[in-house]
This record gives sequence, C-alpha cells and structure tokens, in this order.
Amino acid sequence: MDNTDRPDPVAAVEAAMVAIRRRQTRRTFAVQAGGPDPVQEVLDAVEGAGDEAIGVNGVAVALGVDQPRASKLVAAAVAGGLLRREADQADGRRTNLVLTSAGHDQLATVHAYRQSRFAAAMADWTPGERTTFATLLTRFVTTLDR
Repeated sequence: MDNTDRPDPVAAVEAAMVAIRRRQTRRTFAVQAGGPDPVQEVLDAVEGAGDEAIGVNGVAVALGVDQPRASKLVAAAVAGGLLRREADQADGRRTNLVLTSAGHDQLATVHAYRQSRFAAAMADWTPGERTTFATLLTRFVTTLDR
C-alpha cells in the first residue's frame, strides 16, 4: 500500500477536533453529568487558573466571550453558590473568584463523569496505548497555541 491509500494524518486530526468541538459546543459532558452547562465552563476556567487569581476579565478571556457575557455567567455561578467573590489583597479595585465547597463538589462530579467516559472509550486499549495517547494529546494541546 502506498501513501496515497492512507488518510492524511493532519486531516484526520482536524476531523477529530471538529467532532470534539461539536461535543464541547453542546456541552455534552457537563449536561450529562447534571451540571449547569454554561456555569460549568466558568468553574473550569477558575479551576484552570490554578494558583493564579482570576476575575471576570480572566474568565472572559478563558471562555472567549466578551466581558458582559462573562459577568452574567459568573453572577450565575455566584448565585448558585459555586463561586464567591473576594477582594484582591494586592489591588483593592480587583475582585477575584474563588471556588466554594459546592463548586469543588460540582467539579469533582463532572471530572469523575468525564473520566469515566474517557476510560470507557479507551477500555479496549492497552495501558501503553493509553499512555501514548495521553502523552501525544497533551503535547498537541500544549503546542497548539504557540
């Protein structure tokens, strides 16, 4: 078999990424896990900031939405008891977002659900295949924005 009979790997990755994007757009995992879908994205953004302080503007950047939309989503998360606002000790004009106990619980539920779905999708893979996939996918995602 020559190379013309094989699918282009870049085109295959593009098709897979389109399928993932469609699932993410529908917020499939958050909805199936019982989470409030747009608010889940806010929780993911706050968690993704790690030890760095994040406010509404940081959420807007992380979600790729404008500041008024991010503000509404954050307000819903705060009203739902999933986040709280705290004054920034270094800059009194800033307000940082912090996960509440309920927010941590919601994230744990969604993480467990997502991971169970991923584990099921890879159930017939060898441990080596799982490790290779995890390594390559992480490397791909890390270098994609460069």
